[in-house]
Amino acid sequence: MSVLVASDAPNQAAGGVGLSGSATADRSPRGRSPLLWASLLQILHGGPDSQGTSQGNQSLSGPRVLDCGGGSGSLAVPLAAHGAVVTVVDVSIDALATLMRRAAEAGVSDRVTAVQGEAESLAELVPADTFDLVLAHDVLEDVQNPVQVMRQIAGALRPDGVLSVVVANPVAGVLARVLAGDVAGALSAYHRPAQQAYDAESLADLCVAAGLRVQSVEGLGVFTDLVPGIELDRPGAIAALSELESAVAGQPPYRDIASRLHVLAHRPGAG
Repeated sequence: MSVLVASDAPNQAAGGVGLSGSATADRSPRGRSPLLWASLLQILHGGPDSQGTSQGNQSLSGPRVLDCGGGSGSLAVPLAAHGAVVTVVDVSIDALATLMRRAAEAGVSDRVTAVQGEAESLAELVPADTFDLVLAHDVLEDVQNPVQVMRQIAGALRPDGVLSVVVANPVAGVLARVLAGDVAGALSAYHRPAQQAYDAESLADLCVAAGLRVQSVEGLGVFTDLVPGIELDRPGAIAALSELESAVAGQPPYRDIASRLHVLAHRPGAG
């Protein structure tokens, strides 16, 4: 089994563990969405182990993870601690050096491989038809040709492999500025979104255009960034917020104001 993983945005309500130790199954790594982490673990442990491919750590068995834009390993190292064999592709050599240091501290350096390169060249950096799960988080907003990049990501998946995509939600950016009283900033954000901006429909369409079938579209951080930090100190507040986030993550219109949008899609099998 193989996985392609990348970074996710902070979730202030989430508990977690440091990267110098293994993450537990019921707690997300520090700064990571609990909903996203639970989804990754479910996929990670949902299929049979397989032997390695032509990567440098091919002698290891376990789910194979490719972390596209995963940088310093905030997800790659915890996933390796859960039994995955992870390859991280990132343009920053400094981030990859930090990744390998963290992997060594966590005792999983034999399960992590660093590859320097850009998302636009992914097909030249990793083998095709290999990975069980592709996680492309906070990657698509910064590429010149997202259609081409998505096709390369889809090509890295094995048949029946799963893609996890996370992007910033431009609606949430405008809403956050309004609630903070920065109406001029909200107007500017509305008129000048990121280089590539996606709503739930356009993100799903991008996956379909790459030959994938969309399984789910959810919001990460629907209310988390809107709750004053002091309110989370109240007894039971964090648990209640977590339950609320889980309840509304896949439900429009709540999903559509989340700080991040998360799509799971899979590559159809040969049959």
